Amino acid sequence: MSPRMSKSSRHSMITGRFGESLVLYWLSKHGFECASVDHTGIDLIARNPVTAELMGISVKSRSRNVGKEETDVTIGRDELDKAQAACNAFGCDPYFAIVVDARDTIRCFMVGMAHLTEPYGRRRRSFSWKMSPRALETYYDDPEVIVFEFQHRTIRWWKEGARARKT
Repeated sequence: MSPRMSKSSRHSMITGRFGESLVLYWLSKHGFECASVDHTGIDLIARNPVTAELMGISVKSRSRNVGKEETDVTIGRDELDKAQAACNAFGCDPYFAIVVDARDTIRCFMVGMAHLTEPYGRRRRSFSWKMSPRALETYYDDPEVIVFEFQHRTIRWWKEGARARKT
């Protein structure tokens, strides 16, 4: 994405739905029985075929502009509390999926809420999922963090000033 490119007025909402769908797709592809839910605190429910764990997943998706690729993803204390309450209601374990589209890579990290908050303690008002190269390497090496990513490129796109074709 070039620095001059502007996003649509609905891009934030579209990014959220894309992230939820991407995580749902990836879980399903790998044998998880899963569903999208419309509930405060969690976006997905999934049964892990490896551990049999029932997971309530809150998906946090971000689309980063050029120059902002390393911006942290902040998760507020209230989001953690809502995820925990929803998981208590459904009898599942709370997880977060963090999806970040930055430059030419879309990354997804899935982590249990306990592991997410472990370095900070549970009393903080917010938690930062860092996106620096050093933090990424830490996540890649951490067996408690599930990671998948995609490299992408645009082969051809509309050029500024191009005229509309008449039909």
